[in-house]
Amino acid sequence: MEKLTFYALSAPEKLDRIGAYLSERLSRDVARHRYGYVCIAMEALDQLLMACHCQSINLFVESFLKMVRKLLESDKPSLQILGTNSFVKFANIEEDTPSYHRSYDFFVSRFSEMCHSSYEDPDNRTKIRMAGIKGLQGVVRKTVNDELQANIWDPQHMDKIVPSLLFNLQSGERSESRSPSPLQASEKEKESPVELTERCFRELLGRAAYGNIKNAVTPVLMHLDNHSLWEGKTFAVRCFKIIMYSIQSDVIHYKNSATVRAGIVEVLLEAAAIAASGSVGPTVLEVFNTLLRQLRLSVDYELTGSYDGSNNIGTKIIKAHEEKQLQEAVIRTIGSFANTLPTYQRSEVMLFIMGKIPVPGVHPALPSTLNVLLPSISQVTAGYQTTNMLTALPSSFLEPLLSFSLTEDPEVRLLVLQILLSLIDRHDNTPKFSNISIISDISVLKLKVDKCSRQDNLFMKKHGQQLYRHIYLGCKEQSSGQQHYETLFALLGLLSVELASEEVVVDLIRLTLALQDLALSTDEALPVFNRCAVHALAAAYLNLICQLTTVPAFCQHIHEVIEVRQKESPYLLPEGVFIHNPKLPSLLEKVEGEVLFLHSKITEVLGGSGYNTEKLATPYVPQYMDEDRLSKRKSIGETISLQVEVESRNSPEKEERTPAEEITFETLKNAIVDSVGMEEQERERRRQVVEKFQKAPFEEIAAHCGARVQSMMTLFSFRPPPSPSGTISSGYGQSQSPSVPIYEMKFPDLCVY
Repeated sequence: MEKLTFYALSAPEKLDRIGAYLSERLSRDVARHRYGYVCIAMEALDQLLMACHCQSINLFVESFLKMVRKLLESDKPSLQILGTNSFVKFANIEEDTPSYHRSYDFFVSRFSEMCHSSYEDPDNRTKIRMAGIKGLQGVVRKTVNDELQANIWDPQHMDKIVPSLLFNLQSGERSESRSPSPLQASEKEKESPVELTERCFRELLGRAAYGNIKNAVTPVLMHLDNHSLWEGKTFAVRCFKIIMYSIQSDVIHYKNSATVRAGIVEVLLEAAAIAASGSVGPTVLEVFNTLLRQLRLSVDYELTGSYDGSNNIGTKIIKAHEEKQLQEAVIRTIGSFANTLPTYQRSEVMLFIMGKIPVPGVHPALPSTLNVLLPSISQVTAGYQTTNMLTALPSSFLEPLLSFSLTEDPEVRLLVLQILLSLIDRHDNTPKFSNISIISDISVLKLKVDKCSRQDNLFMKKHGQQLYRHIYLGCKEQSSGQQHYETLFALLGLLSVELASEEVVVDLIRLTLALQDLALSTDEALPVFNRCAVHALAAAYLNLICQLTTVPAFCQHIHEVIEVRQKESPYLLPEGVFIHNPKLPSLLEKVEGEVLFLHSKITEVLGGSGYNTEKLATPYVPQYMDEDRLSKRKSIGETISLQVEVESRNSPEKEERTPAEEITFETLKNAIVDSVGMEEQERERRRQVVEKFQKAPFEEIAAHCGARVQSMMTLFSFRPPPSPSGTISSGYGQSQSPSVPIYEMKFPDLCVY
């Protein structure tokens, strides 16, 4: 052998003749069953192959592969294994020169066939299957990086390789999958076809590029379909764990019965939990669209009672509980996928799902649809944290969400409130407001309170009135229960610690006092429980906000009222209402005097601490109009606000109060540096004034403008044009125009539509 190797290295042009001779001898020995000589010939070929790397090796390789093929075609297990081992050695060799005419189609087919061996002897059957797995691994290694070879990722090859691996993986399935990263196995594990198959499968998937992964995973889905492996889900989950630990991709579903679809979704749930953050990539909305389509189909099936929308004889009737299980599985999977996404993509997903909710009154299955889509949004928002509330809750998302808080279905209203809590809570304060109660010292709650940022101020100026309105209307719902009032209390608490400026605190106190008036009103047909619950909610929140504002007189008044209630009317406090069997009066009458929080008293004590008394003194009245009622045209209110703003800026009082400023070098320097910032602040101030006059209730505008309201009416006054014949002078020195026909009068632009 040493002499033969030396001769081949000395005269590489003789390699092809050496290979041809050995191939001929091996074929003759196989036919004559002289297996000892067969082994000697293969050993000689293996050693020559390992030693020689010259340019002439291609022809020798052809002879070598011809002999391997001859051995694999044999019926003898020992020859099949011998041929496989030689091929594996060859697969590990990096060739110096490319090959343009070599084909591995036979080896893919033959090794796949060996993976399914049904040889009678169990030991030989196991050896043949393991040889087939090793052979497939060798084919992949040899061809995956060779651009001149046939593409191993083509469906014609993958449809043979992947099912062969899954067949062996399934035959020795274990209850638990291996660790995420494939580690070097021990010698005993190397003898296990299952472990060998798993390593081979991991290697195959690990070599797959983004464009090839579909061809590798599709046969997995087909195998699970053809062998009904979805319902048990154990093997399916194991397969997808292997896939997700090797690659990051998303492959979704086939349509079938509810249990099968639920199994598929459960597999996706497990797979998504493994995926790294952001791994869903550019197809994220397609993933959620597919999951939402499954939700919609499931709801339709549940409503019609069959898969084809009819109840004809022979139609496969569905089971409602199976569809419910599927819907729950899809919702959990949506949450699992969402948890892997960055913040900006979760915002896109929330808007995307909201866009799938049909308009009320148009879709006949709106309640059922809401009951599955809103939980999906809730799953996406769980753990969602953002620094900018304007991006977390844009108008396109917040307005339709709040509109669903006014539906008759109490479950839907509760879901909307929970979604709002998830989005507003940025410091994990929600659990601290889970129980509505009177806390004498809120320091035990260990609330995390940050200073209100500029973005938070802008958000509350833009959407604060909407939130207050829906909190107020939510308290008016007769079907609201304890959980609703607890969630409303948590929402008020979060607004106070997450988004509260001085202006927001005033608004929230006005809102709470309006809730007390709501509970006292006899016009609202609220049951006794709801009225007591609203009183208790107002008491609990005022107890919270008075301690947050730290105004001693305010705290004293609130605590005095609470003490009176504890003695005389415990059913007006949370501890007397939100219990198992509350002792409520049959009629809620004569709730007056010291058991009520006094609007005037609160206004007085807060005004002494610098709060806006004018606004505090104005009772809160919810806006019952549409939030998007404003047109793109400039409204009269906008024009009025600009006039008031200019008038207030040019008032002589302000000019007199402005002290003379000494002009220095620093003054000029600051004027140059701050000019851009001052312009920005000026634009923002103008925008805020305009927005206030657009969205604030009329009472607030009237209170703000005060004496100038009368002067505003001059906008609507008009005078006819002077007569060509001159004017008529009155006795008081005033001129009077003669009568002019109405069609000749010139009206101000604001009076003309």
